[in-house]
Amino acid sequence: METHVHRPLPKPFLPPFAGDRPAKPVLGRIGSLEVRLAATRNEAEAAQALRYRIFVEEMGARLPLEAMQQKRDFDTIDRYCDHLIVLDTAIGGEVEQQIVGTYRLLRQDIAARHEGFYSQAEYDVMDLVGRNPGKRFLELGRSCVLRAYRTRRTLEALWQGTWAYALVHRIDVMFGCASFPGDQPYAHALALSFLHQTAAAPEDWHVRSMAGRGLSMDMMPVEAINPKAALAAMPPLVKGYLRVGALVAQEAVVDSAFGTTDVMVILPVNQISGRYLNHYGADASRFAV
Repeated sequence: METHVHRPLPKPFLPPFAGDRPAKPVLGRIGSLEVRLAATRNEAEAAQALRYRIFVEEMGARLPLEAMQQKRDFDTIDRYCDHLIVLDTAIGGEVEQQIVGTYRLLRQDIAARHEGFYSQAEYDVMDLVGRNPGKRFLELGRSCVLRAYRTRRTLEALWQGTWAYALVHRIDVMFGCASFPGDQPYAHALALSFLHQTAAAPEDWHVRSMAGRGLSMDMMPVEAINPKAALAAMPPLVKGYLRVGALVAQEAVVDSAFGTTDVMVILPVNQISGRYLNHYGADASRFAV
């Protein structure tokens, strides 16, 4: 789930790791693809470099000067989140050259000790958290995959890693912003309207956009929507969330820096589609190593 609002960077920028962490276990393997957490500073910075290649060089995002100079997409939150990485072990060379996909994971307890959730700049997620005091939340963000690896297999690897991570940390709710390309929401009227009419979060899970930032996703009448065409118009990640059983907020938010239209996605773990739990394993054992 992508979420791209910028926060001021410290000067000078401090790397996300004060030192290398102990080796992390592999969370899943599908063919030559391996998914785990970044365990060293170099691996985390390689994930940031991958994000730069996709968000800046491919999508035309505008990052703060420090990030542009270092050719890495980073901010202050990178220091205290976990970086999920997908490696293609068939690629020769060092681990840093094998990273083909990444996700940024931020748990509620970690966010509470630092600057809060990243997507709070777009949506009032703290209100949602406050209405559910007994639940553990996990924010998903900065999702990206190299173009050549944007396949079902890579998405499955990302999901396997995320699901295994959520189980280890006893997560109750996953959430974050998923992005549509471009900063013109009405260009996505069909897909956004379909999401609103088929997956709008009920009151218990409703998330408001921050004041002045939201635009209603209810742009077309039901009779004008072709579901097959609407699904075809969605980014693969958004379709994946929808199939798993995710809910969406009622408003989209434009991120002008990244040139995207963002949608808040909420996924209560107990509402994940049963067939997906069976596919990955209720204990994340399907692709476990």
